[in-house]
Amino acid sequence: MAFTLSERQDTIIALATPQGVGAIAVIRLSGKDAIRICNEVFFGKNLEEQASHTIHFGTIRDGEKILDEVLVSLFVAPSSFTKENVVEISTHGSSYIVQQVIKLFVRMGARLARPGEFTQRAFLNGQFDLAQAEAVADLIHSDSESSHQAALHQMRGGFSSEIQELRSQLIHFASMIELELDFSEEDVEFANREGLRQLVARILRLVEELILSFDLGNVIKNGVPTVIAGKPNAGKSTLLNALLNEEKAIVSDIAGTTRDFIEDELSLGGVIFRFIDTAGLRETTDTIEAIGVSRTQEKMRTAALILYLFDLSDTDLVEINRDINQLENLGVPFLKVANKTDKAKENLIASLQAIHPDALFISAGKKENLDGLKARILELVNTNKFRTGNTLVTNVRHYDSLTQTRVALLEVLGGLDRQVTSDFLAMDIRRALHYLGEITGEVTTDDLLANIFSKFCIGK
Repeated sequence: MAFTLSERQDTIIALATPQGVGAIAVIRLSGKDAIRICNEVFFGKNLEEQASHTIHFGTIRDGEKILDEVLVSLFVAPSSFTKENVVEISTHGSSYIVQQVIKLFVRMGARLARPGEFTQRAFLNGQFDLAQAEAVADLIHSDSESSHQAALHQMRGGFSSEIQELRSQLIHFASMIELELDFSEEDVEFANREGLRQLVARILRLVEELILSFDLGNVIKNGVPTVIAGKPNAGKSTLLNALLNEEKAIVSDIAGTTRDFIEDELSLGGVIFRFIDTAGLRETTDTIEAIGVSRTQEKMRTAALILYLFDLSDTDLVEINRDINQLENLGVPFLKVANKTDKAKENLIASLQAIHPDALFISAGKKENLDGLKARILELVNTNKFRTGNTLVTNVRHYDSLTQTRVALLEVLGGLDRQVTSDFLAMDIRRALHYLGEITGEVTTDDLLANIFSKFCIGK
């Protein structure tokens, strides 16, 4: 839902800390009247006479009734997150106290904030651009070192500065093309066509690099999908439980126990991996199990990594080689994991080591060599690329806009090849500028902003 002009001028209030009982709770107000409203119910120093970035002890009172002893933090405009007057009230963490304080401020003239309204005001007031605003939400939800670094880089303007640089270069040529339209009858060229071609080709290369970075950025944001696959009773569920150090999946000697995939996350080396335990791969007449096998095969095709388990107590070398050949045809990186070393025949282990020196030998049941497995996973996925410091696209909206930008830039190059008139060139350049501007917020609509900020939590 879009905000009206009057709503954007309201003083808004929300709980900034998570719901529930805790030691303290922080209630945030933002708006031109935030300090004045708080001062009317705060008994301590006169808040309207205090400097920005100061903290004051006192009580919040509803008439003669003391609601709580509090600390009030002042941020005077424009030196605040929203560039408005901001007050943050630290109360005791009782949900009753929080409710009573918020109700009091609403009676005093504040309005309950909507999801993301504080960050939206920061964007509208020029604190940062739209890509940086979205990075705030990503930073809040980051749950690994790599996702934290990617969000922090974007919030600090790393991604935005690249987009703005591309856009500013294109704007110069766009203005020259537009100038030609004003002198169309004189048949003059202000924009050097070869210079424009070189610029568009250079921007196109950078845009395509950003588009290609989305696969990595998406993995950083959502985790590396890692499928644990193999025959029934290979020990897939046991391995998942051992990696997570909890009984997540049901373990049984009965083949076909896992009929659907079970998924959980684990951080390795600062990167989130989404481990997926799947149904055992085999021919079956059981309808439900067959569906599970089909889903396993689909998960394997879309995985970033496959851990393929061989049961050393119940598998021969011919079968292992056949499975490995099938995996190689999938084209997905996989790790050969020989399980149940404690139950294997010595000659089978020796033969495997000779033919497949890259195979890893573990005992999931006894939790043997799991550290070696984790190290190999990190090595295979090449986690160094998660820490390059380069700009990565992690947002689907940015990816879509960059894709549209690429199409428009290709049209510009095609127009130059066909020697089209300035008006057609100008139209394609405008489209490229439009889609680049959508990323950082130079080009916005109320519906776009409402959609973006509605995904934020209330109080942010």
